[in-house]
Amino acid sequence: MRKRPLITALLLTVTALGCASPGDRVLRTGDPYARGYTDDDFPRIQELADGVYSYEQLRSAGEEKFTTVSLFVVTSAGVLVADGQGNPEETKRLVDAIGEITDQPITHVVICSDHGDHTGGNVAFPRGAAFLAHPTSQATLQASANRPNRSADAPPVILATELVEDKKVLRLGDKEIHIEFLGRAHTGGDLVVYLPEEKILFMSEAYLNRIFPAMRSAYPSEWVAMVAKAQGMDVDIYVPGHGFVDSPSVLKEELETYRRAMERVIAEATRLHAAGVSAEDAGQRAEFGDLETWSLRDSQGARAIRRVYLELNGELSGT
Repeated sequence: MRKRPLITALLLTVTALGCASPGDRVLRTGDPYARGYTDDDFPRIQELADGVYSYEQLRSAGEEKFTTVSLFVVTSAGVLVADGQGNPEETKRLVDAIGEITDQPITHVVICSDHGDHTGGNVAFPRGAAFLAHPTSQATLQASANRPNRSADAPPVILATELVEDKKVLRLGDKEIHIEFLGRAHTGGDLVVYLPEEKILFMSEAYLNRIFPAMRSAYPSEWVAMVAKAQGMDVDIYVPGHGFVDSPSVLKEELETYRRAMERVIAEATRLHAAGVSAEDAGQRAEFGDLETWSLRDSQGARAIRRVYLELNGELSGT
């Protein structure tokens, strides 16, 4: 049973994207303050289709703030969540927000990205929920759980109960949900969640809307190919893992912008590499054109250059 959303202490915003032409005029930036938002405007929830919701919450990266996006699907047989938030408190807030919308329990959690800003709060999900991840992400989570210097105060790492190496089709109530691996991208085990009837694709960290390409564990050229594969699917709404969930037309345009942004980063790194510039110096000398104004450029630019250098040197194959 779906509840009537309570727009009270949680400060939820529930809207329907499909009817919003003003969204096409939105400022193209990942900076919430440039868009006119305040911290009190979050979390921000939008109903993308019947029973399908995006959830945006602010997170900090140094002095910058940007959104981390989760997706949840409400059905008559339970709720599927794609990606949690970065700590137990924020993930509990997500769980509570879902509880304001439906009485159905959370039965499935898809670990689309194994990075901590999407998994660090997974302990706050209900016990008994099935956790799904790619085998590569499972290995990453296992390594994190067994790290010798792991703080005793750190929340426990929740491992997957089911692995998805290629594709799993799940029928949950009235919803058909595809969990797919489209190739290595932001990590070695990125999963996406595809709703073929609603034509919605949650891309997690494989799509960062106006956030500089974060490549510390990425496979740069394969990431470009993965995005191109996603662009070839029958999708009306591409949902990013960071940045704003805008109107469907804007999100589709911005996915193309993001693919070209990654190509620009790769091209700049390739130019400097061919000129014999060291990776350290290249990180300081790189010029990214329009991307210089994107969120996280200062913290992620040099990292991206180093990662492309590793790829150019043949050091990413098979890892």
